[in-house]
Order: sequence, then structure tokens, then C-alpha cells
Amino acid sequence: MEKSQKRYGVAVCLIGLFGLLGIHHFYLGRWLHGLADLAMTATATYLLVTGQELLGWGVLAVDGIHTLIVMIMLLVGAYRDGLGRIVAHPGQPLTSH
Repeated sequence: MEKSQKRYGVAVCLIGLFGLLGIHHFYLGRWLHGLADLAMTATATYLLVTGQELLGWGVLAVDGIHTLIVMIMLLVGAYRDGLGRIVAHPGQPLTSH
């Protein structure tokens, strides 16, 4: 396995601050995931503003669950950047199992 050139600390900060917007995906080179997160947040906001609360909160919940899963994968060193390389936490040994 190859280690990503992207910085673990930057990725963790981005997901912690802007998780629902998908900024961390853009940083890690996962553009489609970033666009999907951004689209879900925009859609949820639109639905909430136009009075479709149940659907809006549902879309926001799906986006939140996705962000939580990605955050856990990132924190344990199991998430990959856009080139398929592991975004390793400091001291993480990379094995080829």
C-alpha cells in the first residue's frame, strides 16, 4: 500500500469543520464524492427553506451518516485519497495484506 501525499491533519480538520459540504473530499481528490456531498447539503437546504421539512431533514440525515462513516474511516486510517492511496494517521504502519 502506498501512503497518500495529502496531510492527515488537514483532512481531519476539514471533515470536522466542513463535513456536510464535502470539502475534505475535494482536498483528497475525490471530486465526485465532494460534489455529491455538496449537492445533498444544497438540496436539503432548499427543501428546508421551501417548507418540505421531512424530506429536507431526511436528505441531511443521509449526508450526516455518510460524513460520520467517512470520518471514522479517516480517523482509523482506512480512508483512501482520489488516487487510491491510504490517508495514513501519524505512525500508521502500511502493510500489503
